[in-house]
Amino acid sequence: MTLTAIQIHPLSLITLLLIPFILLSCSNTDQQTSEFTGAEGEIRLMTLNPGHFHAALVQKEMIQQVHPTVHIFSPGGTDLELHNQRIDAFNTRSDSPTDWDLNIYTGEDYFEKMLTERPGNVMVVAGNNRSKTDYILEAVKNGINVLSDKPMAINSEGWSKLNEAFRQAEEHDVLLYDIMTERYEVNSRVQRILSQNRNLFGTLIEGDADNPAVIKQSIHHLYKIVSGSPLRRPVWYFDVEQQGEGIVDVTTHLVDLSLWGTFPNQPIYHEEDIELLNARRWPTILSAQQFENITGASEFPDYLQNQLENGSLPYYSNGEIDFTIRGHHVNVSVEWAYQAPPGGNDSHYSLMRGTLADLVIRQGRDQNFQSTLFIEPVENIDREQLENELNSAVEQLQEEFPGTTYQATENGWQLDIPGELYLGHEAHFGKVAEAYFEYLVEGELPDWEVPNMITKYYITTQAREMAMDNE
Repeated sequence: MTLTAIQIHPLSLITLLLIPFILLSCSNTDQQTSEFTGAEGEIRLMTLNPGHFHAALVQKEMIQQVHPTVHIFSPGGTDLELHNQRIDAFNTRSDSPTDWDLNIYTGEDYFEKMLTERPGNVMVVAGNNRSKTDYILEAVKNGINVLSDKPMAINSEGWSKLNEAFRQAEEHDVLLYDIMTERYEVNSRVQRILSQNRNLFGTLIEGDADNPAVIKQSIHHLYKIVSGSPLRRPVWYFDVEQQGEGIVDVTTHLVDLSLWGTFPNQPIYHEEDIELLNARRWPTILSAQQFENITGASEFPDYLQNQLENGSLPYYSNGEIDFTIRGHHVNVSVEWAYQAPPGGNDSHYSLMRGTLADLVIRQGRDQNFQSTLFIEPVENIDREQLENELNSAVEQLQEEFPGTTYQATENGWQLDIPGELYLGHEAHFGKVAEAYFEYLVEGELPDWEVPNMITKYYITTQAREMAMDNE
């Protein structure tokens, strides 16, 4: 046998020599994309400038996948002190105390410090909204996953930046997600399920401006009790340039529920699926004493002085939006009062009109401020036949909502969901976090989530512009 010498081109030789390094690089890339496996303690939280109590509620319970050491980056001050007190209360409570260890950095360069040191792999941001969108954008540019409190944008400029943030998140293979707690309210979940039952609900009507197919309303209170103590809101919360107006804040939840409930698990695009019809805003008037009761500050700060009218603050916390989703009319509105009446609380109202029945969530005094779902036949529908369908639907609910029953009312039926299935608003934050951490393990969000987040903030920020133009 004769051996023949093989001629190797110099460039081919270089390629052969680089193969081990190329393979190593691919291996490192695989390690990066598979960073999350669901292992204990692999989620390392970095909390950025916690100025809202929602930042603490993410940590109300221990989650096995989350490392107990949480890194906080903050400029310091009252916001940080209140946040630390809330975490300490979780750590020292008698019933199922948590075991968080806070590693705190304070300084004006807190954000740059976080980007430079990066002791964690998920940034939690819940606080002053003026710079939140900028923080989100820079974080994802730097390859950091972000779990953000709402709202992620409070004006049109912020919405444009948020669009870019989602593009950057995809480019850098990280997940950006907002905390939509109301999806975990048990009646909202059941309403969504029943709205897909064609034999009970029928199909969603189109409605019109006077009789929308979907109505979602919420009433909130500025002075309230959270985790057993009076909620102390930061002074900046009452500056709409820092917190955002009500029409871009709480309505985020209502718009989200509208998209999530009417067309479950479907992407909804603002350019082709949404028509914004009308929007308005109005203030809640706060006296100096009420402001002090809420914030602890004895006087309005300098940056609010030019907004005062006769010594009181007109706080633009209320808003209403009319829009259509694929031709179906929707009305959402939010109102903030100073304090709930005796025995009262925050409340939610949700109506979905079907061709066979309406699905109505009420939470007023008649329901003892307990969220309750009603099924009410539309006119000329055979009630006996519809009750047979309700029986079948309730039977199907048992697997996910065991013990659920119903009783007759004057206008239809009331669904009775066992009390233990009502988690409460504060517990919903942990549910959102757990879902987000599962998405990290999967390496992606459901395909409808990002377009719907973009659409949601398009509706709220454009509604703000429309409401101001309408004045």
